[in-house]
Amino acid sequence: MANNGSSKPLLFLLTGFPGLEHLHPWLAVPISLMYFVALCGNGTILTIIRAESSLHKPMYLFLAMLAVTDVCLVATTLPTVLRLFWFNVRALSFGACATQMFFIHSLSCVESGILLAMAFDRFVAISNPLRYSLVLTGSRIAKTGLLMLLRGVLFALPTPLLLRLLRYCRTNTLSHSFCVHQDVMKLACSDRRVNVIYGLFAVLSTFGIDSLLVLLSYLIIVKTVLNIACGEERLRALDTCVSHLCAVLIFYIPLIGLSIIHRFGERASPLVHILMGFTYVLIPPMLNPIVYSIKTTLIRQRILKRLQSSAL
Repeated sequence: MANNGSSKPLLFLLTGFPGLEHLHPWLAVPISLMYFVALCGNGTILTIIRAESSLHKPMYLFLAMLAVTDVCLVATTLPTVLRLFWFNVRALSFGACATQMFFIHSLSCVESGILLAMAFDRFVAISNPLRYSLVLTGSRIAKTGLLMLLRGVLFALPTPLLLRLLRYCRTNTLSHSFCVHQDVMKLACSDRRVNVIYGLFAVLSTFGIDSLLVLLSYLIIVKTVLNIACGEERLRALDTCVSHLCAVLIFYIPLIGLSIIHRFGERASPLVHILMGFTYVLIPPMLNPIVYSIKTTLIRQRILKRLQSSAL
């Protein structure tokens, strides 16, 4: 399907589970269930935060931003993944692939920025609780969200544009059921140094800096907590950070794993590539609402209250 020496292939072919194509309709059931859980979980978080005025606080407003981002990320990959597994439709045009790639990378960048903002929220709440409401005002929270969105768009926009400049004369089969920059870039037969350099710059400027600042925030938080005399107060302060720490690990571990696979895992089994891809796009949106529902008392109470009222 790829034109020899053309600036772009006519079509890309998405990959499911190699060697298990006959089981794709069966595998589509658990995959669809994971998408359903992710959408319902984040939708529930958003509904509760919107309906309960007691949750209109910085911590929960950032959580709402995280839920919106996760819903959008799930919606970005859902059409191609379910179309592939339910109906064995593998072909995807260059334009559709580039659009999906832009949304995946921009939304991932936005999510990383929101996790950083949530770390700052916990830092202010524990290190300087008296100024918490003065520092994290509604307008500042809104501006932070817009800034993270703008950053994601600006850093992700060049990737599909740079891919258009490459020549494609190799196979047009991707390693995943969706499009990401590293995967598409490997199919090019022209010089990819600009793409590699920009990709590294974008990752270090966003995910790299965000992760370092999150780490720095928690080092200061731990130092502050250790200075608290009462052991019970220490545990209470740290307990407010558990959900966010889980969300950070759930996001960054698959991201690092996928990056390592694309950079060093050329000889790895195709199954490893596809599993890491699904972990990257599905596990954080699916687990984030579960973690926050279990570990955040107010969220858990509101969910139980709504379940009880609907059962009556």
